[in-house]
Parts: sequence; structure tokens; C-alpha cells
Amino acid sequence: MSLNKVILIGNVGKDPDVRYFDSGAAIANFPMATSERGYKLSNGTEVPERTEWHNIVVRRDQVSFVEKWVRKGSSVYVEGKIRSRNYDDQAGIKRYVTEIYADRVEFFNTGNRQGAEAQSTAPDRPAQTKAEPSGQITEPPLSSTDNESDDLPF
Repeated sequence: MSLNKVILIGNVGKDPDVRYFDSGAAIANFPMATSERGYKLSNGTEVPERTEWHNIVVRRDQVSFVEKWVRKGSSVYVEGKIRSRNYDDQAGIKRYVTEIYADRVEFFNTGNRQGAEAQSTAPDRPAQTKAEPSGQITEPPLSSTDNESDDLPF
């Protein structure tokens, strides 16, 4: 038994590149950055923040969501599979590529100001923050502070 599953939360590095094919199919690609915080060891050694870049590939029904809403700077949650492939470039040199084939792409509210500003500056950004695998946008769950008329004692 084996499992190929990747879950990433990070920031989009550039606007998605969307391509359409004669068959009607579409594919979207975008780079995504994830970061591990820096920290200090007990002996005083500083370990710097480390950023990894991931190539995200989106197919099928998620492409329309990505094309319409995802922009550079968006904080996103990506769930999918890791795939590796190789090819020969124009000079005949063998190149290796590792990609994340996304099954699910959703906005992720990081709670930081920079991520909120990046999403609020996108044109016609809806108030909704989450996309289901069908590509439809759904509203986030209400928090207890969203309902002022709540008369629960706790």
C-alpha cells in the first residue's frame, strides 16, 4: 500500500498561466512559496527562515476558479499529488521537474496583514474565501462574533 498526497499552505508567486487546448481542456500553472520560520537553538545559533518554491499544476474543474480568483500574493491551500518528470531542453540537456498536481485549491486566511491586503487588492474579489473541489465558491463558517444576537451565556 502507498499514498501520494501533498498538502501545502503558502503564497502564490505570480499570476497563474492558463492554457486552453483544442479539445476544450484547460490547465493552469503557478509557482507557490512555502516558508519554515527561522529559530534560535539553545546554544544561540540562528537558523534562518527557509523558503521552498513549488510548481503547482491545476486541471479540470479547478482551472476556472484559479483563472478567475487566484493572483500573485494570494494565500492558498493546495492539496494534491507530487509528480516528477524529465525532458530534453533545446540544447539536448536532460531536465528534471517536480510538480504538484492539485486536486483542490482554496483561499487560506493567514490572518496576517500582507496576505489580506494582497487578496483585497484583486479585482472583484468576493467576500467568500473558500473553493470546493467543484470550483464553486462557498462562504466561510460564521464565527461567534459574526452573530451579535447570539444569547448563549458563554
